[in-house]
Amino acid sequence: MSIEKKFVNQFLTVSSKAALSCYYFVGKKDKISADKAAVDSMRSELNNMNINGKIVIGEGELDEAPMLYIGEELGNKNGPMLDIAVDPLEGTNFAAYNLPGALSVIAVSEKNNLFNAPETYMEKISSRVKEKNIIDLDYTVKQNIYNLSEYLNKKPENITACILDRPRHAKIINELKKLKVNLKLITDGDVAGALLVTEEKYNVDIFMGIGGGPEGVLAATALDAFDCFFQCRFLFDTHKDKQRAKDMGISDFSKKYYLNEITSGDSIFCATGITDGDLVNGIKIQDDEFISETLVTHKSADLKKVIKFKQKI
Repeated sequence: MSIEKKFVNQFLTVSSKAALSCYYFVGKKDKISADKAAVDSMRSELNNMNINGKIVIGEGELDEAPMLYIGEELGNKNGPMLDIAVDPLEGTNFAAYNLPGALSVIAVSEKNNLFNAPETYMEKISSRVKEKNIIDLDYTVKQNIYNLSEYLNKKPENITACILDRPRHAKIINELKKLKVNLKLITDGDVAGALLVTEEKYNVDIFMGIGGGPEGVLAATALDAFDCFFQCRFLFDTHKDKQRAKDMGISDFSKKYYLNEITSGDSIFCATGITDGDLVNGIKIQDDEFISETLVTHKSADLKKVIKFKQKI
């Protein structure tokens, strides 16, 4: 089974219109309104589609509406059953302060083929590696870098690692500095950071560190289409987190998940730029039209490229 090609343009429209709705709040220092605008647009567009969709990665729970909540059903029920993962505004601070890298992101898969991730933190690692045992969450930073150096035929000082610039990563960052690895430190934008390993033009060889679990699942959908390596492990710090995970069917709290356990079967991924970033450019308005750029993947069609979208406002 695969998702029909016609849905690529439809989901591209969903993320593009959500990006446009958010764009009007860029630089207004109001991330709540920016996020709500993207959420409302995405929900409206999805409900107009001929799909029987269900949110498996969302922005909260039912009692936190108007967010697109986990378990919410979308579409007019006249179409395929799809699992949907969303981050209507990835990089709320980027949008609020008009900084590079704000995105509107959506991923869809056939029913039951997208991991239903709890809203908790996750260790993750990704690279343009096609085999297991080159990099691994259980390896030391030094072992991962040395293995990757040998695999890519690069010296450690010619390798670039992307990591969120957070106090929790101080030890990893110091280790990377000792190895003379080039660092690309990002302040937010977990999804985009993980995707910088997909092509050589981004000049990032490895993404590592702790970030959001839902963002990890979203990134995995695109990484799968690019045939990259991805591994993750959820972090459950509280009893509430563990109970929530149990309710979602997770029993082994220390399990490492590989790409095919996070996403399987066919999928479509769309990440539309709100502000200019490494992956795509942001929204541009010319007269009565808006122009967007979206990184789109459709696994079964072997589609993975940036698509420009133009429409009247």
